[in-house]
Amino acid sequence: MRQLLVINPNASTNVTALLQQHVQAAAGLHVSVRSVSARFGAPYISDEASYAVAAHAALDAWAAALAAPEGAPDAVLIGCFGDPGLMALRESSPVPVTGLAEAAFIEAARHGRFAIVTGGERWAPILQRLAQSLGHAQALAGIHTVAPTGAQLAADPVAARHLLTQACLNAVRQLGVQTVILGGAGLAGMAAGIQPFVNVPVIDSVVAGATWALRSAPLPPQRQTPGFDVPWVNLSPELTRLGLPAYSL
Repeated sequence: MRQLLVINPNASTNVTALLQQHVQAAAGLHVSVRSVSARFGAPYISDEASYAVAAHAALDAWAAALAAPEGAPDAVLIGCFGDPGLMALRESSPVPVTGLAEAAFIEAARHGRFAIVTGGERWAPILQRLAQSLGHAQALAGIHTVAPTGAQLAADPVAARHLLTQACLNAVRQLGVQTVILGGAGLAGMAAGIQPFVNVPVIDSVVAGATWALRSAPLPPQRQTPGFDVPWVNLSPELTRLGLPAYSL
């Protein structure tokens, strides 16, 4: 049975449980999904500082998961719409790695120009920068954020569905896009309830992430075994073991 490791880069176990439920449902019974939470950092990533810390936390959670009895997975999914640590983890992993945003961008771009709807106003510049770095800046027509964070939206699904439906409709009307990404781990499962009211595809970033992670990687892994090409100082034992020995300096 294939194993998919889902890393929640924030410290919210509720979000991790939500990811486990929806990724496992999307992956099917032939895949074993293992979801882990960051061991430090913010309960919910909502600004540049928490995003920066989350990249470190994602690498640390990955290293800790490799040291667990379950061992190495067949693929890794960063369970945050913003993909903190994506490039660093991909560089260090011998198996395919993606994040919710990258996978959703790839799926949305197949339809043409797309918009993003997500929670938390500070996410817009982070996602714009990520789209640029991943080569999707031209396809991304705009980002509509709503004031509540993903965690706040997840806490009140009825109100969230109404607010997010209106945001999706506004994105389609104002930007003329061919699809809308509903982005955020905390919004997992909400796209299905919004889709009947929106006349273009509404992509659930969690489902998109699970689907991409279980396909073959578009590029071959850069290494055969997990590891980093630098020695570490004062990091977790698991991360330190994956780095170069100190005497190699």
